[in-house]
Amino acid sequence: MDSFVQLLVGTVVLRPYVVAFLLLYLFAAVADMGWRRTLLFTIVAWSVAFTAESLSIRFGVPFGLYHYLPTTAGRELWIAGVPFMDSLSFVFLAYASWTMASLALLPPLRDGESRWALSLPHRDRFSVPVLLFTVVFFVLIDVVVDPIAVRGDRWFLGQIFTYPEGGVYFGVPVSNFVGWGVVGSAIMILFALLERSVRGGAPAWAARLPLRPLYGPGLYYIVLGFALTVTWFIGEQTLLLVGLFIYGPLTTYLAVTITARWREGQRSSRGHLERVPVVLSARDAPANGRGSLPVEPVWRDPHLE
Repeated sequence: MDSFVQLLVGTVVLRPYVVAFLLLYLFAAVADMGWRRTLLFTIVAWSVAFTAESLSIRFGVPFGLYHYLPTTAGRELWIAGVPFMDSLSFVFLAYASWTMASLALLPPLRDGESRWALSLPHRDRFSVPVLLFTVVFFVLIDVVVDPIAVRGDRWFLGQIFTYPEGGVYFGVPVSNFVGWGVVGSAIMILFALLERSVRGGAPAWAARLPLRPLYGPGLYYIVLGFALTVTWFIGEQTLLLVGLFIYGPLTTYLAVTITARWREGQRSSRGHLERVPVVLSARDAPANGRGSLPVEPVWRDPHLE
């Protein structure tokens, strides 16, 4: 038992940034969909990721063949040859990608909707376009993260895994990104099928949180910012430019979407006031003729008719 506790402590000490990302995920996910669905999502995502990693280090499917190095063995928790924190990272990245897809596919605001309605209705969050975009965002974040993970010996992560045959994309094989697409699809499809049986929703306290639908995308950009900062720190300028090239236009689009939603919300909140009939006095009423408008009284005393 003491050795297991030491491994848990070592896991936290060696990967404090992953622990921080995980805590942010738990807060955002519970506020978004409640603790039951958060627990289900965590179990589904970790199980799929762990299975995929276990198969890849042995048979090369679905990520391509790679090997974890025993650099941290005995210092952090490993399960069947896979560092626990590595497979756990897929959980918060999948959730953050899902919320990014929901934000990117927001429909135009309808009259009467709140200006902070920045997330799709629950039923629409499992639509085919959202699931496809989730996989896209899931793969894109790995396009930035995996090349710096391969270079872990140049920053505090350490050299923990290697692709024996290298890869064409900054040392990462294309099969890795195909594998991320497969894993992301499996996570979202399984969760969509299983979450229907889960009761409950977001807790009451979450309704008081401002900008709640932006917590997931915020987590996505925190991870992205961390990865780009490390990329800059280790001097990989080309990789940094690739990341900025990918996320620059995407971030601009999302910023425009949020801004447009806010403006539409403001117009919507004023719209019902603009449609209230105005009672004009006889002096203000237009004269009959072209261009005159009928004046409809707001209230009429039936005893005077």
